[in-house]
Amino acid sequence: MKWIILGIAGAMEITWAVAMKYSGGFTQLIPSVITAVSYIASAVFLALALKNLPLGTAYAIWTGIGIIGTSVLGVLLFRETISLPQWVCIAMIVIGIIGLRLLSSE
Repeated sequence: MKWIILGIAGAMEITWAVAMKYSGGFTQLIPSVITAVSYIASAVFLALALKNLPLGTAYAIWTGIGIIGTSVLGVLLFRETISLPQWVCIAMIVIGIIGLRLLSSE
C-alpha cells in the first residue's frame, strides 16, 4: 500500500505541474485551484508514504515520477521538444526508479 500511496503522490506531482503551466502564471482560476489542491495532495500523500518508506528512496521516486510525467506531458500537451540525449537521460531516471524499488528492503 505504501508504494501505491507514493505513486498517487507522484501523480499529484505531475498534476500540479501541468495545471501550473495551464494557469498562465496563476491568472486562470480553475487551473490555479487545481494546482493548489494537487500540490497539497502531493505533499500529503508523500508524507503518508514516508511513514513507511525511507526518505531518500521515496523522495527520489516521487521526483522521478514527476520528471518523467511532466516531460512526456510537455511533449504531448504543449508540443515541447526533447532531444534524443534528453530521452536517454529520462530513460535512466526510469531505470533508477525501477532499481530503487527493486532494491528497497521495504
